[in-house]
Amino acid sequence: VQAVIDRRLVDLAPDPPVPGATDGRWWPPVALTPQWIDDNAARLDVLHVHFGLESSAPDDLAAALAVARERGLAVVYTVHDLDNPQLTDQAPYLALLDVIIPAADRLVTLTAGAASEVERRWGRTCEALPHPLLTADSGESGVSAPSDPAPRRVGLHLRDLRPNIAAAAAVAVAVAAADLLTTAGTPVLFDILLNERVRDADLAARLQTIAASHPSVQLRRTPRMTDAAVEAWLAGLDLFVLPYRHGTHSGWVELCFDLGVPVAGTPVGHVAAQHPSSFATLDLDDPSTLVDAVQRARAARQAADRPPVRRERRRARMRERDEVRAAHAALYREAMEDVARARRAGELLRVGEGRR
Repeated sequence: VQAVIDRRLVDLAPDPPVPGATDGRWWPPVALTPQWIDDNAARLDVLHVHFGLESSAPDDLAAALAVARERGLAVVYTVHDLDNPQLTDQAPYLALLDVIIPAADRLVTLTAGAASEVERRWGRTCEALPHPLLTADSGESGVSAPSDPAPRRVGLHLRDLRPNIAAAAAVAVAVAAADLLTTAGTPVLFDILLNERVRDADLAARLQTIAASHPSVQLRRTPRMTDAAVEAWLAGLDLFVLPYRHGTHSGWVELCFDLGVPVAGTPVGHVAAQHPSSFATLDLDDPSTLVDAVQRARAARQAADRPPVRRERRRARMRERDEVRAAHAALYREAMEDVARARRAGELLRVGEGRR
């Protein structure tokens, strides 16, 4: 949210507090309820929805959007996920998309492919804007890329074993690739992170067993990492692996690009289109695809870590961020003008009907 908002042009309302919420804990979005919208509409012009749809039933979401319409708010929706990485059964989520995508005044997404998919499925125009800079790194990071003769460092983060992560296949392909690489004389370390709190404890135990079958593969259980800790860990890698079963876009790809870290990922959704120059396609059933990505990653990582390259990447991303912020401000203005015109037309129509 901060990345796409120019605070000189847009006044961002504070996040509504949730009774009982603790710092760092996710709660269903209060701002996407009819009561909150009705109570706060007088001080707002735009309701911009990014995430959190799955917390609502379709009827509740429709009711919230109807109140926004009645109170004259423009609704903007960022179509980040065309299917939901937190869910296995996508039908309930698709029902929510069927509510908000037709109802929103403006739609925005990250890639041209996703915009085309929205137009094909819903007949709506969706503006494609790149995801702006995520990292706090100034371009002069204190973490250097790995160098020879140190082992190639490959990272995977299985998080809490959410449904779209093919965790068992990912650890198995890491073990197979580690065996091929060490046999070929290429030292490697696969550093696999897993949250302490997971959705499937039995699967977590199985993953530990699979990882233990090769000395170059380590699986570490960690608390939820801070943003700074995630950046520091990624910056020390040659390659980051995204073992998705399904998905549309990925914030990991954006953060890795900011840090100059290549990504190997499965061909799902439109993830590869976010930064194709630093993305290698991975087949979880074919360890040679991971071996190839690892072999190429060291040179690419070292090249991206050269100070002039880091600085220019940072400058380019900051220019892009400014452009994305300006595009969002324009999007809000256009949506507000459309809503105002529609309300004026409705008022004229009602006056005309009254006269008849």
